Amino acid sequence: MASTEEHQNLIKVEEGWPVLQKGVDKLIKIIEGDKNQSFSSEDYMLYYTTVYNMCNPNPSGGICQVLYEKYNNIFEEHITSKVLPSLQGKKDEALLQELVKRWSNHKTMTRWLCRFFHYLDRCFVPMRKVPPLQELGLLSFYNLILGEMNNQIRDAIKCMIDWEREGEDIDQALIKNVTAIYVDVGQGSMKYYEKDFEETMFKDTAAFYSTKASNWLKNESYKDYMLKVECCLKHERDTVSCYLQNRSQKKLLEIVEYELLSVHATELQEKNSLTHLH
Repeated sequence: MASTEEHQNLIKVEEGWPVLQKGVDKLIKIIEGDKNQSFSSEDYMLYYTTVYNMCNPNPSGGICQVLYEKYNNIFEEHITSKVLPSLQGKKDEALLQELVKRWSNHKTMTRWLCRFFHYLDRCFVPMRKVPPLQELGLLSFYNLILGEMNNQIRDAIKCMIDWEREGEDIDQALIKNVTAIYVDVGQGSMKYYEKDFEETMFKDTAAFYSTKASNWLKNESYKDYMLKVECCLKHERDTVSCYLQNRSQKKLLEIVEYELLSVHATELQEKNSLTHLH
């Protein structure tokens, strides 16, 4: 049974939500770059106790469900109204730079909102066996941004990796920060990195070196071809560790070797034999 004092502190959703909405509005201003806004410890306690008083005395009840859904809606509204439009229309490096900035902002937003709504994590989440607040926040970005724009994001990464393979300097840290998003969303799992980035990157790598191999076989001697293979393998070894997950390296090198050597083993043997005949 809840005490009389607890009953007196109860807040209805229509009373408490405007208080929380003010905090959300301030948070969005902060992450959108307003330097005049900040949170005090008193602000934090106000939002936390507002949620607490709305949820008591039934921490797995209907009001908590409403708050849980409203928490998720905060992200959805912000992403669709601010984040998605800031990315649409951009491509290549400009797209990736904006994506990294927006992901950093999103993680800040998730961290603060998890604090405000922490009481839901303590009681409602384990009782109802629903995703924790942090996971819900991170997945909202994944579903609404990567779900909408992952092809463009992967194409931008592919372009930059290919530019580097052709000898141009690129921002390796930028690619590393983008590929880290797939890992961060998984919170320890590599499933998003594998499914939404790595598989396609391997296919793109195979296609890139397949084209190279065909051109070099037509135009290069056996010796020059093998020198190019050596340079490619060295490049992939030296650069892949800069911006891809360690797990990708072995498979990537196997793909390069396969496309440059295994696929054309017979032709290379013939080329080598002709070299010795001359």
